Amino acid sequence: MNSRKTLFITGVSSGLGNALAQEALAAGHRVIGTVRSEAALQAFQALSADRAHGVILDVTDFTRIDSVVAAIEASHGPVDVLVNNAGYGHEGIFEESPLAQMRHQLEVNVFGAVAVTKAFVPYFRKRRAGHILNITSMGGTITMPGIAYYCASKFALEGISDTLSQELRPFNIFVTAVAPGSFRTDWAGRSMQRTPRSIADYDASFDPVRKAREEKNGKQLGNPQKAAQAMLQVIASPTPPAHLLLGSDALSLVRDKLNRAASEIDQWEALTRSTDG
Repeated sequence: MNSRKTLFITGVSSGLGNALAQEALAAGHRVIGTVRSEAALQAFQALSADRAHGVILDVTDFTRIDSVVAAIEASHGPVDVLVNNAGYGHEGIFEESPLAQMRHQLEVNVFGAVAVTKAFVPYFRKRRAGHILNITSMGGTITMPGIAYYCASKFALEGISDTLSQELRPFNIFVTAVAPGSFRTDWAGRSMQRTPRSIADYDASFDPVRKAREEKNGKQLGNPQKAAQAMLQVIASPTPPAHLLLGSDALSLVRDKLNRAASEIDQWEALTRSTDG
């Protein structure tokens, strides 16, 4: 049974957040979505006169989040599903990328998601019901050159999600980390913040990676509409997973990483055991 639910989705103006909002509305759900401008608010609310409610909120505006969520719960609640989707990608060689760029990447991708989650958890716990979807990435398990800060943010969100799923399970609250592969969104395009190149030593190894990522933008394997439909299936499930990969690229890359990790564990097992006792 796919009962109608109220979803709160951060970052509904573009990407997977926008695709999920549209599919959820088409399926009869209500969606409260965060946007960052009046124009985006109007565009979102035009999707449905009675079931699309926009709220202007930057997820790093930490002093406002609790009051915004309280107002949403009072006027549109109860919220059944929180989707932490707001985020962006940073690309840059570690040595070249200023610390301030890492700080901002974590502020949005990690602290923003944590702050919004903290605001909702007391309501979910009181009701003994709720589902939190954290949009992470295959970059929360695998890594590749040039996205150290992005992977750091997604590894962090994966760890938080997994821990939280254990803490909240006694209250009938589910947490699912949704880890997409490459999708046809703005992630590698206008949403990507790229640090300018400065150290020639990295040209040979990294320039082809950056070029390939730019060329692939808009032609990625993943279909955002299908990702949204998959997420609606997870939301409808009585036993949702704690972790879900989206896309066959994510599947093969993450499987390969886990296999390599397992074989390295086996290779060094004797040394690992040698520290006991």
